[in-house]
Amino acid sequence: MEWNRELITILSDPKAQPATVQPTRSFALLQAAEYDAVVSITRADPAYKFSVSAPRGARADAAADQAAHDVLVALYPAQRAAVDQRLSSQLSAIPSGPDKQAGMAVGAAVARRLISLRSREGSSAKPPRFRSGDRAGDYRPTPHDFPAPVFTNWGRVRPFVLADGGQFRPAAPPAVSSAAYATALTEVKSLGGKTSTTRTPDQTAAAKFWAAAPVWNVWNQITQNLVTSQHASLEKAVKVFARLDLSLADTTIAIYDAKYAYRLWRPVTAIRLGGTHYNPPIVGDPDWTPLLTTAPDSSDPSAHAALSQAAATTLAGFYGARHPFAVTSKGATRDFAGFQNAAEEAWLSRVWSGRHTSLDNQAGQQLGTQVADFVAGHL
Repeated sequence: MEWNRELITILSDPKAQPATVQPTRSFALLQAAEYDAVVSITRADPAYKFSVSAPRGARADAAADQAAHDVLVALYPAQRAAVDQRLSSQLSAIPSGPDKQAGMAVGAAVARRLISLRSREGSSAKPPRFRSGDRAGDYRPTPHDFPAPVFTNWGRVRPFVLADGGQFRPAAPPAVSSAAYATALTEVKSLGGKTSTTRTPDQTAAAKFWAAAPVWNVWNQITQNLVTSQHASLEKAVKVFARLDLSLADTTIAIYDAKYAYRLWRPVTAIRLGGTHYNPPIVGDPDWTPLLTTAPDSSDPSAHAALSQAAATTLAGFYGARHPFAVTSKGATRDFAGFQNAAEEAWLSRVWSGRHTSLDNQAGQQLGTQVADFVAGHL
């Protein structure tokens, strides 16, 4: 939990890593290394990738600490002083001796192998320049700054568990000339506008809550609270975090594979161009503005829907579907009766904020479930 928090702190600096590298990769590397370091010693579960030899009595907690430290130093060398301090603090609670040293050696070996393995995954490739289309439905940059998409190559990164990014690619979204699209877009126009009179105050609060921090941070913080409140053993904690963050990382790769296969425009573009009559039931509004600024990538599938569904599916597998909890983000707190309730609010928040349609959310929900189930079957 402490190392998970350390990574969130590091990532709070937008300059910590290149803008073209997705943060979910770092969480997956961190938690997979801790998991493999621990199970190399306990043999309680099969390894994710690497099982190294360990003498009898080697300390699994020292292995987890060293593995986490070495991954974060490799990923963020400029943060070495703070990461070294964290390691010193963690290791000071473990009695000195050969068992501690043996555990540290196991953690270092696992981290070294995992970092080497992932160095050839494609995440450092320069993203190809995105070219907007001009046909109805083609994605194009969105107001107010009209930034270019960033993660155009992320769907090609080698996944951690999936065979490839397109393994569970959702079906193509309905045509923007269809009745289904008209219904979904009209809903966003009504509920997601900056001056909407149909969105409730609680829906507005939820939209802002789920946009206040990266959604993977929120689900990792939920997991921190779970492993603490449930007094999880080290073995249980590393397994929960590893399955969560490997699912989130592979879901992210799958999201971008689908987004740039379909390149669907965002609701703000569709509503503002409604007057071009690409779909007669849609009443356009060239001045329509969403409640919250739209992210610079194509619409289908919704990332919040996919990632939240992957997280909810993963955590329900460990703690059950009906597990009440609260989560605080940026000073606001939301209460939920279970993980699925939180996931549903997360994806509905994207309609309430004017960023996605329900069609985007449905595709994301399906994708997140499939990836999480697949990862659970392999870890």
